[in-house]
Amino acid sequence: MIQNFKNRWEITQNWQLIHPFLGMIASFFSAYLIARAIVNAIAFQNETYSLIATILLLLVVTYLILKITLWLFTKLYKRWGVTQRWQLIAMFLVFAITGSTAGKLSNPLLELIGLAKDTTNGWIYWPVRILLIFPIYQVLLVIFGWIFGQYTFFKNFAVKMASRMGFAFLFKN
Repeated sequence: MIQNFKNRWEITQNWQLIHPFLGMIASFFSAYLIARAIVNAIAFQNETYSLIATILLLLVVTYLILKITLWLFTKLYKRWGVTQRWQLIAMFLVFAITGSTAGKLSNPLLELIGLAKDTTNGWIYWPVRILLIFPIYQVLLVIFGWIFGQYTFFKNFAVKMASRMGFAFLFKN
């Protein structure tokens, strides 16, 4: 059974099994957060109903996340030029971790420069936050890409993204 799984995901070494494992954990955790948010919005009076609804939504949302992810695999496999399917899982994990980390790091950095969400006008706060997140995201993308063994892809991806946003001059020799 494990050999069939390894063959399907083109896993040639046992250490590569960490990627599907982490992908499943990330899918379940994301589904749990979504299910809890929905259940909390409904505000069940009975704790038992709340638990049952959370479990049912967790199963449905996990299924949907996995279906969407597998559909994306078929679309991105050739487009991104990967040689093994497990690499797509690694890439998805890098995008997820990078986005979450960049978002989390921007709050303390904004407060450090004196821009708190509660006290700053939204027309100032959000553009500054987006401008701050962009370079953080680019650097983290390459760092996490390197950690997950996909450095070349993410270095090229970051350069292409920066170039499309008008920052091509940063990468000229």
